Amino acid sequence: MRFLVMGLGSMGKRRIRCLKSLGHVDITGFDLRADRREEAKEKHGIKILDRCDSIDPEYDAVVVSVPPDAHLEIVRRAVAAGVPSFVEASVILEGLESLEKEALAAKVLVAPSCTLRFHPAVRAIKKIVRDEEFGGFTNFSYHSGQYLPDWHPWENVKDYYVSKRETGGAREIVPFELTWLTDVFGPPVAARGLRGATMDVGADIDDTYTIALQFQRGFGSLMVDVVSRYAVRTLTLNLERGQVVWKWDEPNIRVYDASSCRWSVRPYQVEPAHEDYNPHITEKMYVEELMAFVEAVQGKSGFPHSLSEDIGVLRVLADAERG
Repeated sequence: MRFLVMGLGSMGKRRIRCLKSLGHVDITGFDLRADRREEAKEKHGIKILDRCDSIDPEYDAVVVSVPPDAHLEIVRRAVAAGVPSFVEASVILEGLESLEKEALAAKVLVAPSCTLRFHPAVRAIKKIVRDEEFGGFTNFSYHSGQYLPDWHPWENVKDYYVSKRETGGAREIVPFELTWLTDVFGPPVAARGLRGATMDVGADIDDTYTIALQFQRGFGSLMVDVVSRYAVRTLTLNLERGQVVWKWDEPNIRVYDASSCRWSVRPYQVEPAHEDYNPHITEKMYVEELMAFVEAVQGKSGFPHSLSEDIGVLRVLADAERG
């Protein structure tokens, strides 16, 4: 297969690594920055475009790893060329509804990222909930936080999209987390939120979001921040006959069975993170995500997250921001 990777920053380089680990070598890359083009060519041995005003229909797939506020334009080009695209996590709703209509009319796959659905802990939690192993869920509290300057320690916060209000770090992570939460618990029927700045993170953005979610059955509270000096993803999930606790820096989920009044530990394995990244950001979930996209392009299976679902997630964000 022939791949075009649009955007050669942190995520673009990661996607190239993932494709190569899956055995794909016919990869072409483009970035507006000449230094990134040169780095990708030297590090990964891929072909490079100096300009890319349109998508060549000869490509089998496009990976869109540009900043979120540039997603729409490039995916539209891919749809117009009839080329399937994988696009990084979205945070901007405007234009996506019309894009969905265009993609459906052209019968062209647009696969929005849903990385955490491929994390082994999330898969285990989803199975517990869906199988009602301990009855229905009643409520959960989930906290996702990491200090913004720690995201890319090799560059200044102001030098990339997380410093803009529309694509700010905390705002971006809300739908990133909602993508897996809504897969496990279903779409919420109501969302109310608060947000604001609590400290200097190097950018004029809201650094903390706290959102109350109501589902068809049960409630949830989601806190996302970019001020946590120790990176956390922590879930406490209450079920009719039990409780599940997950901390992403422990290789297991802990399960309480109310019938026996005992805790048990369910271990899982994760591969190490890539150099320079938080040690708990396992590279494997990114590899499996791109493998799912490749198989969807090949017609072997459907991609697990649709553009329609992504739009639904961003509508939840919009509802929460209205208060």
